[in-house]
Amino acid sequence: MSDRQTLPSRSEPARRQPGAGRRKPNNGRAAARRDRKGGKWRRGWIIAVLALLTAVPLLFHRHVPNSVGNLGSLLDTFLPWVGVAIPVLTAAAIVRRSATAGVALLIPTIIWSLMYGHLLIPGKGGGAYDLRVLSHNVDAANKDPKQTAQDLLGADADIVALEEITSADLKIYKAEFAKTYPYVVARGTVALWSKYPVEESESVDVGFAWTRALRAEVATPEGKVAVYVAHLASVRVGTSGFTSNQRNETIKQLSEQIAKEKLAGVIVMGDFNGTANDRSLAPLTFGLRSAQGAAGYGFGFTWPATFPMARIDHIMVRGVTPTKAWVMQSTGSDHLPVVAELRI
Repeated sequence: MSDRQTLPSRSEPARRQPGAGRRKPNNGRAAARRDRKGGKWRRGWIIAVLALLTAVPLLFHRHVPNSVGNLGSLLDTFLPWVGVAIPVLTAAAIVRRSATAGVALLIPTIIWSLMYGHLLIPGKGGGAYDLRVLSHNVDAANKDPKQTAQDLLGADADIVALEEITSADLKIYKAEFAKTYPYVVARGTVALWSKYPVEESESVDVGFAWTRALRAEVATPEGKVAVYVAHLASVRVGTSGFTSNQRNETIKQLSEQIAKEKLAGVIVMGDFNGTANDRSLAPLTFGLRSAQGAAGYGFGFTWPATFPMARIDHIMVRGVTPTKAWVMQSTGSDHLPVVAELRI
């Protein structure tokens, strides 16, 4: 027998080795199919966690203590800005095509909407009013107070309250307002101009060596109202946190004065150096109604004028009804003016 291997004939098919010709499974394609089936729920867990963390300060901001650097008040002041994280995370969830992140984002979205959504309802406010009032921190460093006065005259307010006025600038405002506002009260660095008679006025002590608050009784055609103009102490944000102890003391003293007010109609205007959300303002805002919150559209941020991030300038009322409120354009100050229409 020959030692050579016998070759199969052409008519006889060659024997295939075991497994030869079989397609090996494509693991990448199989994984892709699995990814398409359930990946949208498996992806985006980090985004989902961040979404839930965004909801935490919205829900529990009142539980952040003020004992360390007044962190609670600092969070209260800028709390609406927590919502900026929602569209950012939403975009990330869309890019990742993550259903898990999308569901998680519903939680902070709903909470934020319940807290602030009413401020974004268009058409709120309007209707008949008896009195238009304006408040503005004109900035002691204002380079053009004459132009600021002209801008404010354009609002055609019945009562104008100004804060942070220097003695030199006071002369300018008096001269510019003289034809429109025959009645003026000036105390320290705050002043009030009125189209209607001011029957009584006095300084209000809020704990400073100089006057930063006043009270005036204005006789409007619909009745007498008590008007308070105040510039509370400033706050600072630094390495030690949110420094507001002096401001909080001025809040306490002013709130005590307003609590004693006997007139039914009360209007409190000025630079409070704090937002309505700040728990430290509670002694002052208790019993008062924010004109912006009741009849304004949007958040009404007033400071800083170049890029407003917080509403620290307010018009608060008691015994009168706000019908409309808004924020004016920049006048050259580092604050924006606030205006409200009131029904007495």
